[in-house]
Amino acid sequence: MKAKIYVTLKKGVLDPHGKAVMSSLSGMGIESVTGVRIGKYMEIELKDVGREEAQSLLDDLCRRLLANTVIEDYRIEIDG
Repeated sequence: MKAKIYVTLKKGVLDPHGKAVMSSLSGMGIESVTGVRIGKYMEIELKDVGREEAQSLLDDLCRRLLANTVIEDYRIEIDG
């Protein structure tokens, strides 16, 4: 079973990395991009767990380790 985890900054949290990318795009003459937010993407392989157990485990991992829930949101997708 494979899980995909997307971690993004919450709305309203400043994104200096995204701002730097926007600045670079503007410097390259690319004006059609109006916003950039940078996040994290992770793939996690699981074995010998059911779907519900995997969801619970991954949620716990996100809350305790993979995301800073004060400033970040996360989304979990489970395949298989």
